[in-house]
Amino acid sequence: MKIGLYFGSFNPVHTGHLIIASHMADHTDLDEVWFVVSPQNPFKNPTALLNEQHRYSLVRIALEGEKKLNASNIEFGLPKPSYTVDTLIYLSEKYPGKTFSLILGSDSFQNFSNWKNYNYINNNYNIYIYLRPSFPIRGEQPKNVTVVQAPLLEISATAIRDNIRNGRSIRYLVTDAVKEEIEKNNYYGSVLENPTQQHAE
Repeated sequence: MKIGLYFGSFNPVHTGHLIIASHMADHTDLDEVWFVVSPQNPFKNPTALLNEQHRYSLVRIALEGEKKLNASNIEFGLPKPSYTVDTLIYLSEKYPGKTFSLILGSDSFQNFSNWKNYNYINNNYNIYIYLRPSFPIRGEQPKNVTVVQAPLLEISATAIRDNIRNGRSIRYLVTDAVKEEIEKNNYYGSVLENPTQQHAE
């Protein structure tokens, strides 16, 4: 079974994430796509993150009823900060009957050479890249790289959090079930962020 790993903070998971994952599951040779919720991304400000268990719960709620999309909290039990290569090696050993691949935006792929042991990843795993505006993929790519023209919605998790704190609607930006869960628990209502370190996930 071929599993595509879609890593992210998912802070929170939104409609753009779901569209990309669904397209990858339906229009590539991947059998499933796993949303791997990162407890701590080494490139992001940890103080901006909602509790990892809450973010994982929101992903599970968003994917309820989906047959090809699953939530994974596998990194919660691994050393922090989370490095993709360590997670890939762990999953490959834990599930020897499954083949794991990476799903990346073309923006992230341009920084791939800065990742821990990126050469090992490149030599041992397939990479599926979805194109993002202003981040083209030029030239011939290695055999392990597949470029996919997936539909994109320019939705920013940072903007969603800002909307919540400012009392603006997040309807249609997240699923109704996720919206209800966020509102019920007052998630992001009092999260403090350093504006110089905000990121769109």
